Amino acid sequence: MPPSRRLIVSSLLAGLAAPGAQAGTGAGAADVVETAWSLGGLEGTLLTPRAARRALGVLMIAGSGPTDRDGNGPGLATDLYRRIAEGLAAAGHAVLRYDKRGVGGSRAAARREEDLSFPVMEADARLVLRSLAARAEVRGVVPLGHSEGAMIATRLACSEAVAGLVLMAAPGRPLGVVLMEQLAAAGLPPELMAQSERILAALARGEAAADVPPALASLFRPSVQPYLASVIGVDPARDLAAVGVPTLILAGGRDLQTGESDIAALEAARPDARVVRLAAANHVLKPAPADRAGNIAVYADRAAPLDPGVMPALEGFLATLS
Repeated sequence: MPPSRRLIVSSLLAGLAAPGAQAGTGAGAADVVETAWSLGGLEGTLLTPRAARRALGVLMIAGSGPTDRDGNGPGLATDLYRRIAEGLAAAGHAVLRYDKRGVGGSRAAARREEDLSFPVMEADARLVLRSLAARAEVRGVVPLGHSEGAMIATRLACSEAVAGLVLMAAPGRPLGVVLMEQLAAAGLPPELMAQSERILAALARGEAAADVPPALASLFRPSVQPYLASVIGVDPARDLAAVGVPTLILAGGRDLQTGESDIAALEAARPDARVVRLAAANHVLKPAPADRAGNIAVYADRAAPLDPGVMPALEGFLATLS
């Protein structure tokens, strides 16, 4: 299955708790200080402006699967999160990114795949957000989520005191809808599509799915079913409608995972949100050819630049919260 469809399919094939690359090499900017961060078994990296002043805090929440704090993992080498964090820190913000439970430096926090669930991931993000908000040099916090991380960021913005919300390449519809679309686009035969629908319906009812066909065993293996059951009822647009803070939505025009239907659902939920469409960007917000093969190549190229519209959109939005 192409890496460009990582939102659910390849992430689950790789394993929720598969090891990711260890986080980064430092900001490399004279005006930024890098500090190791840890709490409750989670490990991360905090970048702060060297100048002594209170800064807006940004919490970066990674996308699905074994994606680490830098935006890398098996078959994925983007440095997306590291680059954004360094850019925002250089612009004067305090940026915290962390390895999810079971990934990279936080691997020991989850030894078994079946122990991971969407509520667990959400609770971890809440813990990290509150840790960032409590720092003396931070005057307000903004959750910034990518892909599945955008769903978690939205949940935090519904219940925590935040200054704003940033969603990057965010799904706008429930997992079951998106997953069935992705399986169809991947060319799954009709009989396996029907079996997938049956399994998803069982998980939505809170039931374990038995008699999983061998061809679907990697996707619906017993150890991943608790996670799927926990996230399948999440409706990102419904959650976003309950958010009352300024919101930025960044969407790639060549994103093969989330598309115009997702953006439309989010826009309908929050008509006042600032939406920035990056026409040439893919799911990891880098310029990519329109064809699938070109997207895949970018996913494995750390040197590929961010879309030129990413940092101006982020910095411009955060400036309005100052």
